[in-house]
Amino acid sequence: MGSESKVVLVTGGSGLVGQAIKTVVEEERKSGSPEVLDEKWIFCGSKDGDLRNKDETEALFEKHKPTHVIHLAAMVGGLFHNMAHNLDFFRDNMAINDNVLYASYKHKVQKVVSCLSTCIFPDKITYPIDETMVHNGPPHSSNYGYSYAKRMIDVLNRGYREQHGCRFTSVVPCNVFGPHDNFSLATGHVVPALIRRMDDAMRNGDKTFAVWGSGAPLRQFIYSLDAARLFVWALRRYDSAEPLILSVDEEDEVTISKAAETIKKAHGFTGEIVYDTSKADGQYKKTASNKKLRSLCKEFTFTPFERAIQDTVVWFKNNREHARL
Repeated sequence: MGSESKVVLVTGGSGLVGQAIKTVVEEERKSGSPEVLDEKWIFCGSKDGDLRNKDETEALFEKHKPTHVIHLAAMVGGLFHNMAHNLDFFRDNMAINDNVLYASYKHKVQKVVSCLSTCIFPDKITYPIDETMVHNGPPHSSNYGYSYAKRMIDVLNRGYREQHGCRFTSVVPCNVFGPHDNFSLATGHVVPALIRRMDDAMRNGDKTFAVWGSGAPLRQFIYSLDAARLFVWALRRYDSAEPLILSVDEEDEVTISKAAETIKKAHGFTGEIVYDTSKADGQYKKTASNKKLRSLCKEFTFTPFERAIQDTVVWFKNNREHARL
């Protein structure tokens, strides 16, 4: 372990946000940041243990003996994958979260920051969404399994804090995208799926590109490296049990059609974008307020959407053969 006094275990460390955190930590080390020099970071993926299994989770904690945990591991997928597998999303994520938080309690982990999602918020709600609204009604029917399982992290955090004094908390990023994303057509989220499908269309010489749905729904997108910096900040600075929304500003919300046009520009695709309205749109909007974040982390600057898309498209083109497809 060397001279580090903190051992930070990142579950889901091989995924989108985990790899972004790894990049941020490496940048801090190169710059000589004193805080990171006191930290040993361990990034674990599914190959290191099945967190749905209590014994394998226990073995992972026994091996690494973390003092701090960033819990990112989850069964995740896009709209259509969620719609077809709500039960699987609920059962798998409930098992993962219960095992990780119990192991953290048992091994006396000093602090846990778990990752939630803006899809946990009620479908019928006033906007903008804030942290007090998590349990104010049922989530959208398209992904209720994943949403309810993620909500239960907040319940577990409160229970462990009240009953055992554990410093367990959670953050709620909006739609994260970036390098190392899941570019699968079956399970990827909207931005990586559009990037992959448009690259396929260009390779095939297609003159039109179909976006599933009307293109009208609104989303706040956060670049993975921005989310990663905020996760690291939260681990070091945010101590409330209450969830904290990690989101770009409300005025930076974009339509799916704007996202598609931005990806088109980044790819250099010269064809026409058309909209397949026979496909579901999902939730129309889930605008989140970052007022609480802005009050705590006043100086943070988000990467402009166009630049983040450009960087992600370039990464995908350069790493397509190694990317998750």
